[in-house]
Amino acid sequence: MEGTDSDSQFGDGEEAQAAGVDIWKYVFGFTNMAVVKCAIELGIADTIEKHDGPMTLEDLSSSLGCDPCSVYRVMRLLVHNNFFKEKPTGQGTAIGYVQSPLSSCLLRQGKNSLADLILLESSPAMVAAWHCLASRVRANGVSSAFEGAHGADLWKYCAANPDHNKLLQDGMASASRVLVPAIIEGCPGVFQGINSLVDVGGGNGIALSLLVKAFPWIQGINFDLPHVISVASERDGVKHVGGNMFESVPSADAAFLMWVLHDWNDDDCVKILKKCKEAIARDKGKVIIIEAIVGEKKENDKLEYARLMLDMVLMAHTTKGKGRTSKEWEDVLFKAGFSGFNIKPLGAALHSVIEAFP
Repeated sequence: MEGTDSDSQFGDGEEAQAAGVDIWKYVFGFTNMAVVKCAIELGIADTIEKHDGPMTLEDLSSSLGCDPCSVYRVMRLLVHNNFFKEKPTGQGTAIGYVQSPLSSCLLRQGKNSLADLILLESSPAMVAAWHCLASRVRANGVSSAFEGAHGADLWKYCAANPDHNKLLQDGMASASRVLVPAIIEGCPGVFQGINSLVDVGGGNGIALSLLVKAFPWIQGINFDLPHVISVASERDGVKHVGGNMFESVPSADAAFLMWVLHDWNDDDCVKILKKCKEAIARDKGKVIIIEAIVGEKKENDKLEYARLMLDMVLMAHTTKGKGRTSKEWEDVLFKAGFSGFNIKPLGAALHSVIEAFP
């Protein structure tokens, strides 16, 4: 007997109908990332940004040097996903493309740009790790999915592959340009009374340079592995120091760790935090940690999905990394010997500020 038009292979009811729609998000899920990466590589957002008024398909494809039919198909999906908008050009019935708040994230230079982070996460090396995720789960965390794909963990791979190391540093700098202003605006009091600050795992130093610019009384020490520091650009108010955070951390009033501890398991976090505790001033010292906190179930929180996805990214790309609940952060900090801590959510941002006191 043939089914009616309202029947679904998933069954009857609203939930079944929703499943029939939602499953296609996963069948073609990678398409969205691939098309956004394509847009960044072609420079679509930057080209439209430079144009005076809505940009027609003809003008856009000509400026890009691309086939109009292909550009139209790419733009059709991007418009559907709210990356760009269509508006009249004012010339007859012609329609052109304009920027949206979301497309500003694709500009190669811009305060909201996450283009370099998207290029990092969609790079062949990072994507290859996802194909080994099941093997990583079966291995109970003995090795990372990234290591399964490349024969080395992310840090060794970056040390041996300067191009990917640059991609990683650029991606982290991209995140810093978005995150640090939110920290400065949301928690300025965190940096009051601090005369020197060591950024542990600070990469190319962009995060610390933004903090020093906002709080010019701070002397900044950017601390990372020697191969990272060796290619870091000079920045005003920032001194670059190479070393290993598991061995020692340069002395300062306070230590700053952003997107660092989530790469490591609890035991390693305790080791790192103990080194930071040894490095900071006993009287006014503190460790400032910027991390996503999962599982809070806050009302109207629209970013928990992203925190859970970040946890999966850590599973794919690191051997020991994970997202943590506030209780798990409490356990780690007390095991490291800190007497107290507080957590300050950054409004609508993905991360929170954790202050830990010796």
